[in-house]
Amino acid sequence: MMHHGEYKVVGGKLVVVDLDSDNGVIVNASLNGDFFLEPDEALEDLNAALNGLPTGASHGTIRDAVNNNLREGAVMFGFDADAVARAVRRSLGHATKWEDHQWEILGPEIIPVAEQVALDEVLTRQIGTGERKPTIRFWDWDESAVVIGSFQSLKNEVDMEQATHHGIKVVRRISGGGAMFMEAGNCITYSLYAPDSLVDGMSFADSYPFLDAWVMQALKSLGINAYYKPLNDIATPSGKIGGAAQKRLAKGALLHHVTMSYDIDAQKMVQVLRIGREKISDKGITSAVKRVDPLKSQTSEDRAQIISTMMDTFAARTNATVVELDDITRKAAQDLAQTKFDTEAWTARVP
Repeated sequence: MMHHGEYKVVGGKLVVVDLDSDNGVIVNASLNGDFFLEPDEALEDLNAALNGLPTGASHGTIRDAVNNNLREGAVMFGFDADAVARAVRRSLGHATKWEDHQWEILGPEIIPVAEQVALDEVLTRQIGTGERKPTIRFWDWDESAVVIGSFQSLKNEVDMEQATHHGIKVVRRISGGGAMFMEAGNCITYSLYAPDSLVDGMSFADSYPFLDAWVMQALKSLGINAYYKPLNDIATPSGKIGGAAQKRLAKGALLHHVTMSYDIDAQKMVQVLRIGREKISDKGITSAVKRVDPLKSQTSEDRAQIISTMMDTFAARTNATVVELDDITRKAAQDLAQTKFDTEAWTARVP
């Protein structure tokens, strides 16, 4: 059986593989693309490394076979063994591309923040059970909130006295990462729910820019030159505009979400969040206020138009359709918020 797979390295080159399979084994592998490889004969090493591997070989097995079979002194430019493994896994149907899925878009709807984080768990689990098509969801809310990462200490991250003073609700999400300061109308937040085959073999560091390439395109169309600053910060030459977080469930589902500042009250943020010097020690700055540069200062478009541009860009790249949140899913999120995300036991699970 003939197989064809392609993978474009983020910021690098296109890797293509054509191969046959015979009784569960890869045969006649032919690697090609617009990459650079020295010496020329090293291409024979790459093909030989693939031939004879089981068609069900894991990403790591393929990667290691490539690295171990490459002759001494050979150099790959614009790609690596991980990229080869990804192209092979795609050719065999174990890894997927954006266009392999039917995507749906859930537009912004005002929902309490505790239900927002509950929806993230509910929708991600629906992906894992096959109940839902891969989806991107844009948040909206009418309250002030801080959403802390799954592993953050409540007392170390939030000044609860100041949060109470400012009427700010504190909730904890299921993904790691840092705290999100979210006042109504001041942020743009979206969540992506997908099978983990979309990031097969990718490290978290590689998956962030891969999953958000479309939003960089959307921001560029608005005149904003955004880029990833490892590990999970989204920045522009003017400063940080947002950050990403991710959770991969055991049942093969992925949650990836991003919050970007639109018109943040940075002074209030540093009163409520305990952002210490250690947190920003590797950022080359001395003030958390100066670290953030919201979108409103970088484009004339309002928040609603930025979200609309993002939705249009995502739809154009993935052929996604806009749908509405169904009542059963919303009720499941309300119940989960009541029993988990809106409880002291969960919010203070890391005191």
